[in-house]
Amino acid sequence: MGIDKRKAQRSAYRIPEATLFTIALMGGSLGSVIGMYTFRHKTKHWYFKFGMPIILLLQVALVVLLLFSPLEFKFI
Repeated sequence: MGIDKRKAQRSAYRIPEATLFTIALMGGSLGSVIGMYTFRHKTKHWYFKFGMPIILLLQVALVVLLLFSPLEFKFI
């Protein structure tokens, strides 16, 4: 978010919005939400304002679900 904000201020080549959402979906949702409000970037777009926190909540719910599931996960 910080890099894209800096590029926006300098009218440089921007990071595509799909890339920002992909990073959030791959586990960077907490950083995306923090970055949005720290740099005040993309906070006026409804799909970022609501989409990023929803992705974060879904990821937290998935982690909690996996932690309390009866399944046992072993990593080699």
